[in-house]
Amino acid sequence: DYVIAAVRIFLGAVFVFASIDKIADPNAFATSIAHYKLIGDSVGILVATTLPWLELLSGMCLILGVLSRGSSLLVLMMLLIFTGVLISGITRGLDISCGCFSQDPQVGRIGWMKVLGNIGLTALSLSLLVSKVDKFSLNQPSR
Repeated sequence: DYVIAAVRIFLGAVFVFASIDKIADPNAFATSIAHYKLIGDSVGILVATTLPWLELLSGMCLILGVLSRGSSLLVLMMLLIFTGVLISGITRGLDISCGCFSQDPQVGRIGWMKVLGNIGLTALSLSLLVSKVDKFSLNQPSR
């Protein structure tokens, strides 16, 4: 119970922290997205203005233990997409910042260590998704 609660809070905090810089400067985040050369500018702007809020909301839900399973699924899906985007950038030889936690172009270059980190976070989100533990959360108990 304690481990699952700690994982839930940790993963939620990661997503809240990741959202802050993106929310503060959506234009810089749109530029980070554009550097991956996967989607057009108009879709990139849409992603840059909505994704950070989705990260913040899902992270807060995990921290508070509200709608934990749905939030875990959402985080899992985001991590799978983020990991795929990283792998795509690496295999295409891009030398860019990942745009994960900072929009500074010199911070957080993409690489296999980022992929491994995402795989670890993916495993944590999957463990939350399959867990039936609701202790230390605001979720309503199952009936």
